Amino acid sequence: MTRLHVVAAVIRDPQGQILIAQRPAHKHQGGLWEFPGGKVEAGEAPAVALERELAEELGIQVTAARPLLQVRHDYPDQAVLLDVWQVDAFTGTAHGAEGQPLAWVAPRDLVDYDFPAANRPIVQAARLPERYLITPGELTTAELLNGLHRALDNGIRLVQLRTPDNFDPQYRDLAGDVQGLCTGRAQLMLKGPLEWLGDFPAAGWHLTAEQLRRYAPNGRPFPEQRLLAASCHAAEELALAQQMGVDFVTLSPVMPTTSHPGAPTLGWVKAQQLLADCNLPAYLLGGLGEEDLAGAWQAGAQGVAAIRAFWPGTA
Repeated sequence: MTRLHVVAAVIRDPQGQILIAQRPAHKHQGGLWEFPGGKVEAGEAPAVALERELAEELGIQVTAARPLLQVRHDYPDQAVLLDVWQVDAFTGTAHGAEGQPLAWVAPRDLVDYDFPAANRPIVQAARLPERYLITPGELTTAELLNGLHRALDNGIRLVQLRTPDNFDPQYRDLAGDVQGLCTGRAQLMLKGPLEWLGDFPAAGWHLTAEQLRRYAPNGRPFPEQRLLAASCHAAEELALAQQMGVDFVTLSPVMPTTSHPGAPTLGWVKAQQLLADCNLPAYLLGGLGEEDLAGAWQAGAQGVAAIRAFWPGTA
């Protein structure tokens, strides 16, 4: 089956809302909502196709865009490659130039709309930020909470609470304090035994690679409304994460780190190759920081995950 190459756009307005359009009833997946875009013509560069399609469909001219995600999906009657771009700036007023209904939607409300199955990873990518902060270990509770408060003030919107021993009962007490600090400001991801899931219904869960291998055959441990992530280091683990239906992954280590000197690393080329076969939003992790965001996007990643680079007061 020939794979249809399509560009799709996550278009954000100055308030952060995202533009979606409803497919005509007579088309494939008719009546469902989608991210605007269309078919890439033979010999056409995806960026050029994006600009052309958005001008034709919405009457806007793209002035700032970057790669966001690639999704390969096989429907019973059509195989597609969705080349997804984030559009951060444009000129003109978006309107349904082909008569299609449009809606500007807050990222958190995208889950309330019915999208084609291939769009599910795009919905997740649209809801996730570019930076994923993993908290340092070996801090007192006061140091952790003070540092996290400053990180939230600096714009961090996705936080993983990490401790040297994630199965320590003290972690549960700390998680309660951190959840209170993050409420209304950032999405908190916790780690630990799945038996703790019921104690923190507002938090997402980040599985270790060991947990991923153990639980992936059983599918998601909770409904899709709650974020699920996994730590991955190789193609096998990325495949398990997709099988399990996680919402995003971390892929590491990309570069050498001070915490694991001399450990084998993926490097940029290998990381990009692994992400080319992964339909999930992914954060690259390991020796990376703010200055590596553009490289991560070009490699096909959602962004960068980091401990020291995103912790206030450190380089």
